[in-house]
Amino acid sequence: MGQPESREYRESEQSELPPGQRLQRGWPVTHYGPVPKFKPDRWEFRVFGATADGEKHCWNHQAFSALPFSSVVADLHCVTKFSMLGAEWGGVLARTILELAPPAPQVTHVMVWAEYGFSSNLRLADFTSDRTLFATHKGGELLTAEHGFPLRLVVPHLYAWKGPKWVRGVEYMTADRRGFWEERGYHNVGDPWREQRYSYQEEPGEGPEL
Repeated sequence: MGQPESREYRESEQSELPPGQRLQRGWPVTHYGPVPKFKPDRWEFRVFGATADGEKHCWNHQAFSALPFSSVVADLHCVTKFSMLGAEWGGVLARTILELAPPAPQVTHVMVWAEYGFSSNLRLADFTSDRTLFATHKGGELLTAEHGFPLRLVVPHLYAWKGPKWVRGVEYMTADRRGFWEERGYHNVGDPWREQRYSYQEEPGEGPEL
C-alpha cells in the first residue's frame, strides 16, 4: 500500500474549504436507492464505447484486484455541503485503466457506470487526473458496502457525486451527455471551488451541445 502524503503537504493544500462547505469529522452515508449486494463470482468491470482497438475490455473481481495498487491522500467535497479532509484512498488509478484500455483519439468524455444503471459523466481531462482513483480502500481498510464496496470512484477536485459508489464500468464517449444527477438538475462539471452545484449555473460550453 502506498504511503500517505506528508503532513506539510496536506496542511498547505487543505488550509481552506471550498465556498459554502463545512468541515465534517466523520463520514456520513449518502446515496440514492438501496445498497447492492456484492456477488464476487458475477462482478465484472467493463471498459467499452470508443476504445482505441474497438473492443470491450473486462476484468472479473480477482483480476481487477490484481491491478497495481496506488494511494492518494485527498479531500471529499459533498454537494450537500460537508467536506471530509485528508482521507487516504487506496485502489487503482484511472490512468492505469486508461493505459490498459486506451480510448480512441476522438474521445472527449467518459460515462462512469455503477449498479442499478446509475451514471456520472466526466470530461476526459478530469478522468485522466493523476489523483482520480477507483477506490477499494479508505484509511488502509476495505470500503464498507454503504460507502461503495467493492469499488467507488474518487475525483478529488470535483464534487463527490461525480465519483459514484459501486462502479461497474467506464464508457468512452466522443461527445458529452449528462449522467443520472446531471439529468436531474445538477451541474454538468461540478467544481466545488467554483461552487458549481446546479445546472442553472452552467455557462456556455459547460454542458452538452443540444
